[in-house]
Amino acid sequence: MVTKLTGSVLAIIGIAMLYMGGRLLLLGGSPFYVIMALGLLVTAVLLFKNKRIALSIYATLMWLVAAWIIFEVGFDKWQWIPRGDIIGLIGVWLALPWVVRPLTRTQDRVTGRAFHPYLGTTVLVMIALVVGMMFYDPLPEEGNITTARNPESGEGAQNDWAAYGGTADGLRFSNLKQITTDNASNLETAWTYHTGDLRSTQDASEYTFEATPLKVNNTVYFCTPHNEVHALNPETGALKWKTTPTRERSYMQQHQTCRGVSYYDAAATPAVSTAQAAAVTTPARSQAVCRKRIFNATNDNKLLALDADTGKLCADFGDRGTVDLRENMGPLRDHALMQTAAPLVAGNLVILGGSVMDNGYNAGNPSGVIRAYDAITGRLVWNFDPARPDMTQPLPAGQSYPQDTPVAWATLSADTKNGLVYVPFGNASPDELGTHRDANSNTEKFRDTLVALDLKTGAFKWRFQSSKHDLWDRDNPSQPSLLDIDYQGKRQPVVILPTKTGNLFVLNRLTGQAVYPINQVAVSTKGGVAGEDFSPTQPVSALNFIPAPLSEKSMWGLTPFDQMACRIEFKSMRYDGNPWTPSTVAGSIVFPGNIGVFNWGSVSVDPQRQILVAAPVRLAYKYNLIKRSPENAEKRLFTKDGTPYWNENFDGDYAIHIQQFASSLGIPCIAPPWGRMVGVDLTTGKTAWLRRVGTTKNLKTTFLPGRFPIGFPMGMVAHGGPLTTAGDLVFHGATADNFFRAYDINSGKLLWQTELPAGGQATPATYMGADNRQYVIIAAGGHGSMGTKEGDAVVAFRLK
Repeated sequence: MVTKLTGSVLAIIGIAMLYMGGRLLLLGGSPFYVIMALGLLVTAVLLFKNKRIALSIYATLMWLVAAWIIFEVGFDKWQWIPRGDIIGLIGVWLALPWVVRPLTRTQDRVTGRAFHPYLGTTVLVMIALVVGMMFYDPLPEEGNITTARNPESGEGAQNDWAAYGGTADGLRFSNLKQITTDNASNLETAWTYHTGDLRSTQDASEYTFEATPLKVNNTVYFCTPHNEVHALNPETGALKWKTTPTRERSYMQQHQTCRGVSYYDAAATPAVSTAQAAAVTTPARSQAVCRKRIFNATNDNKLLALDADTGKLCADFGDRGTVDLRENMGPLRDHALMQTAAPLVAGNLVILGGSVMDNGYNAGNPSGVIRAYDAITGRLVWNFDPARPDMTQPLPAGQSYPQDTPVAWATLSADTKNGLVYVPFGNASPDELGTHRDANSNTEKFRDTLVALDLKTGAFKWRFQSSKHDLWDRDNPSQPSLLDIDYQGKRQPVVILPTKTGNLFVLNRLTGQAVYPINQVAVSTKGGVAGEDFSPTQPVSALNFIPAPLSEKSMWGLTPFDQMACRIEFKSMRYDGNPWTPSTVAGSIVFPGNIGVFNWGSVSVDPQRQILVAAPVRLAYKYNLIKRSPENAEKRLFTKDGTPYWNENFDGDYAIHIQQFASSLGIPCIAPPWGRMVGVDLTTGKTAWLRRVGTTKNLKTTFLPGRFPIGFPMGMVAHGGPLTTAGDLVFHGATADNFFRAYDINSGKLLWQTELPAGGQATPATYMGADNRQYVIIAAGGHGSMGTKEGDAVVAFRLK
């Protein structure tokens, strides 16, 4: 009875595998699933016939499967799972006494043997092999960075964290070193604060608490997704004040987040000396209503100036404390323009760009103009319009900036010593279609371009294009980092630009010339849709984390069946083996996808030791173009759980459907790691160490109720950036498992970790309290798109 029942199960599995394996084989894929299926079917028939040889046949199949796995993926235990889990479990079952005995009975014995030598030995060897692989990981690159610390080589943040990136140079580095590699394991929670600002069903699905808190003026400041500003006691987390603006909840918002606020102290900042700001004199600044200010750029396009001590609006800024960022923008559709990044405060200017709805409309999208406002009066000092780069004088009232230009939605950086501001322009909507673009226009020239502007006047200085004729949403999403490095024995002032493709471009920040070599690689110009044009080359930096090309062997899953489904889909779609595969109607794989290798979390750089730390992501996405007709030009084509699905591109030739390349179980089709952490010696440009970051714990899945309870260290997606300190530490949250961790910057070794009350998809900060104790602080509120646990916590840590 047991053998027949077992044979029935094996027959069902074998038939299903034969069907899917046959489909894969017809597409030119691996024939081994057909071989595996035939082995299962032969075993099933022999079990029905009560033939002892069934066990030997299956043992042979197990050896063949093991050999095939080693041929495809070596000894990576995570990649053994989909190829061998079902085969291994069946082998264990067949080796058990109640299966073996009925098959080994003879006429002289009532009961057979309890152990089959060939199959039993095979199963024991395979178990030993799997156990051995638990202690082996082929991925990590072990190394040790030994560069000496030179405190005169760079400053970074001091006792305070006064700007989004620590300072205007965007390094995310602090000079504090009370917490070190020797004592980081003694960290404990100092305090936890709950904002009370939680997502409702009326809010956007992309509802994220991504704020990096500031600590300045003896206060911690941060904003919430609804643009509340909270001011806390740095040592206790007690509320000093908060602002609660009118909430305009709408699920139509594409992004509902506020990544940070900015701080300005009139007493510590010299007056602008340009003719444009001549009316704003030093005496006027000394008589300002509130000399210390918090600037908050809101989702509904207001720039607010708040008294840093009370939270009240500064009445002398703009219109009673508010500048309307819709001014001179022309007609705006609802939610088409957003502010998600912290404004840049540099000198006495507040400088910001904006974010627009990706692929919402084919035309009529808001301008990507960069605007600089006087920090006291709110008067527009200069504007840089990508469509008219030479016209930096403030636009007169009643006139509008040209629409459909590239936008810079990340926080900007500034070199105040040399008087330059750095703008990481991204794409212009629609992101994935270029059939109506003018190759000779300024808009095309500034697409995906890092631009250096004169800080005082907005005058154009130089530009560098990180992606040519972008058709993949390759925005420059990160705040650039500024420092001086001794590359190959020559000291140079550089700007480091992380990109979605995985390039880290290292440029001379005064001239825009490449410091690390950049190669122009040839890419395909064929395919796509009618009328589309492609750049024949794309830039690749010598320092890059562009993931290795995918192959059929790269596909993953939890079982052979979802892995086969991923293999079939991989063979069915276009993929050119590089990040610049054209989108198609039939479907293309874009790897890395639009989430990018790097995103708004950027990187962290220790300028005193010239070490860069980053958390590159590996995820592939499917891009499907969908032809629009005159009849559906303004109709919604997609819905998702009853809420709007983006990338409709109304009135365009094509809408675009973008989704992660994943199996029906919601598991990525590409094998882990999906998230890594790396340490780079910037004096050589070499990656010194690399390791997986994050585990599967708390992962939201479609195949289990609740969240995954076990933390397998596969390497998870991280959305948020790292922090480095002079204590030779890296602090990093951001991963999908809700953990906050500290690493040794020299080797990447994990030193400490703790589970946060919700997803920590944010970049941490650190500061010295009035009690002379160093604190590390992070927002933990979850991320709507990642599906991490939602919350409203801000948590601070210090040594016991």
